[in-house]
Amino acid sequence: MNCYGLLPLMLMLVQLWPCSPGMWNRSAQNTDQSFTAVRRVKRGWVWEPLFATEEQTSTEPVYVGQLKSDLEKQDGNLKYILTGEGAGSIFIIDEYNGKIYVKQKLDREKKPFYTLRAQAINRSTQLPVEPESEFIIKVRDINDHEPQFLDGPYMASVPEMSPEGTSVTQVTATDGDDPSYGNSARLLYSLIQGQPYFSVEPQTGVIRMAAQMDRETKDQYLVIIQAKDMVGQDGAFSATATVTINLSDINDNPPKFQHRLYYMSVSEEAPVGTTVGKVFAEDSDIGENAAMNYSIEGDSSDVFDIITDNETQEGIILLRKRVDYESKRRYSIRAKVVNRYIDDDVLKEEPFEDKAIVKIDVEDADEPPVFTLENYVMEIAEGAVSGSLVGIVTARDPDNDDCPVRYSIVHGMRLKRLFSINEHNGTIITTKPLDREIASWHNITVTATETRNPEQISEANVYIQVLNVNDHAPEFPKYYETFVCENAVSGQLIQSISAVDRDDSAEGHHFYFSLAQETTNNSHFTVKDNQDNTAGIFTAKSGFRRQEQFSFYLPILILDNGTPPLTSTNTLTITVCDCDTEVNILYCRYGAFMYAMGLSTEALVAVLACILILLVFFLAIVAIRQQRKKSPFSEKIEEFRENIVRYDDEGGGEEDTEAFDISALRTRTVMRTHKPRRKVPTEIHSLYRQSLQVGPDSVIFRQFIAEKLEEANTDPSVPPYDSLQTYAFEGTGSSAGSLSSLGSSTSDADQNYDYLTDWGPHFKHLAGMYASHRSVGD
Repeated sequence: MNCYGLLPLMLMLVQLWPCSPGMWNRSAQNTDQSFTAVRRVKRGWVWEPLFATEEQTSTEPVYVGQLKSDLEKQDGNLKYILTGEGAGSIFIIDEYNGKIYVKQKLDREKKPFYTLRAQAINRSTQLPVEPESEFIIKVRDINDHEPQFLDGPYMASVPEMSPEGTSVTQVTATDGDDPSYGNSARLLYSLIQGQPYFSVEPQTGVIRMAAQMDRETKDQYLVIIQAKDMVGQDGAFSATATVTINLSDINDNPPKFQHRLYYMSVSEEAPVGTTVGKVFAEDSDIGENAAMNYSIEGDSSDVFDIITDNETQEGIILLRKRVDYESKRRYSIRAKVVNRYIDDDVLKEEPFEDKAIVKIDVEDADEPPVFTLENYVMEIAEGAVSGSLVGIVTARDPDNDDCPVRYSIVHGMRLKRLFSINEHNGTIITTKPLDREIASWHNITVTATETRNPEQISEANVYIQVLNVNDHAPEFPKYYETFVCENAVSGQLIQSISAVDRDDSAEGHHFYFSLAQETTNNSHFTVKDNQDNTAGIFTAKSGFRRQEQFSFYLPILILDNGTPPLTSTNTLTITVCDCDTEVNILYCRYGAFMYAMGLSTEALVAVLACILILLVFFLAIVAIRQQRKKSPFSEKIEEFRENIVRYDDEGGGEEDTEAFDISALRTRTVMRTHKPRRKVPTEIHSLYRQSLQVGPDSVIFRQFIAEKLEEANTDPSVPPYDSLQTYAFEGTGSSAGSLSSLGSSTSDADQNYDYLTDWGPHFKHLAGMYASHRSVGD
């Protein structure tokens, strides 16, 4: 069989080869990414390369290649059939000669290859004469896509003064064409704008520094990069991208003062911390590279100071110590500025610093007088007579030495009563003697005022110490309560004593104790000095009798070590106690009290008993008086009130049931209404009166109670629950008889109550009530 080569002048072709192994051999010597076929016969098929152009614009089908069977006899008996992807719609085959055509435009970027199957059948028998074989048609690319910078526009930064060749950034373009075939996707980069400061590598798109650049001259550059496909050949597509390159700052510029000489002034009245002025140094760098520190060189740094304002980078000169126009009128200081952060890589031979001279004039001001000392310390002995010299203070007018100054003492009238000052020469004297024991120090404030300008005033503190003079004799620190037992033995310690002195002693106090001279020979006690400002009192004999002498008065002489030494006599009272040898303070105090009162223990007990009896008697009298104040009929009234609440009736006898109102048991607010009293049978009255004259054990009394109980149980108007029935029983043996109206058949007007006056004073009030009632009735 013969195969036919096709269209060698096409730029983009379609290659056709079988998919079966061994049907095609691919040449390794293809340098333009195309394929050459080696003629090979397989199952009667003969294959050769078949190509079609991508992006074909012809309206007629374009011939791709031809398939032939080696059984072809040129009689038209074989029929070629093409199936698979795009068969019939994109690719068609001439069924008589096996020629393949493409009838549509192909786009490799959408579909790079198609898989087809070829078969040859006998037209007469419709049976295949060749087995079906699968092959792939690959679409070859043409240059139909432009390069694109997908990440543009670009931003980049590079330190200023970077050396040549320093990499800045890299730009990358993409091309949609096939990079494996031809030069359609092979890009070439070039620099359109940015010379002579930058360069770009043609193959990689890396932008590099072409020269050293200073940010202070220009800090931003706009670079335009072009990318061309087809390796930059004529007719190639191209695209451009912009790259903004910023130069970052480095510390390559030292600070510089705006002036070499500055003039400033400050008033001598200005307090410490006053701002004198400002200096400023310029630095072309930015950010922390422009940060700077100011300092002062030379001896003037103790008078002035300089700090840096971090926001404005100014140097602020401050007053560190007050200045005096009369002492020094001008200062010349050297200010220095240096970068806070220095880059050692760009540090040149000269230091990154600058210096300037600042001249500061001191302005004169009217100042207040100035004391020779801020604080004066003076001394004077206590007890010094009035008018004694304490000391002298001196002040002068710093503006004019000839200007007079007037002195005075302030702060407290008490100090003015103790001290005075000469307003012309500042001499301080006492106005009365001073007592160190009252106050050992006096603090006064002295003012000095200009006579020509009274508003100019200054103050000084004067501390006056009152020196001690031994003018107080030592004495006992407290009252000593001393006892000695009657059975005390000779040489027994009965008391330890000490002394105090209100005076001050530089060497420390030392006291000497002894008995007064007049009692040394006949004293029953001795004093032993312990040489440590204490002494012991000892007995000089054995046995004491309280009946003979109750107390002893021991004069003790105390001497101090002052200049001159002072002595004092202090009396120690020693009381004889009724004890054995050991003193019990509480017991001895009690015994001393009793002895002083002249009473024995038994007498004291008797007195206390009498007091107790009188107290009980007094309380009893008070209780009786309180009892008499109460009403003698309180109990009866309470019982009477209770009966009224229960029955709401004064009663007409126990059988007077119509007078009983049960609603009274349910409420206390029922208004009492007068009801006529029913007549009670005479037998009930007699029985009731008899019951009042008998005791509880009497048959009559029990019968009376039983009848009342039965009457209450059968009464339909009583409450349907248990209740307490109260009946009056005055007892038996009463000569007065019953006063109750329950058993009376007559009215109150028929009764005679004159006999009540014969019952004595206890019934006086009752007799008066009934007597007045009878008189009214009459």
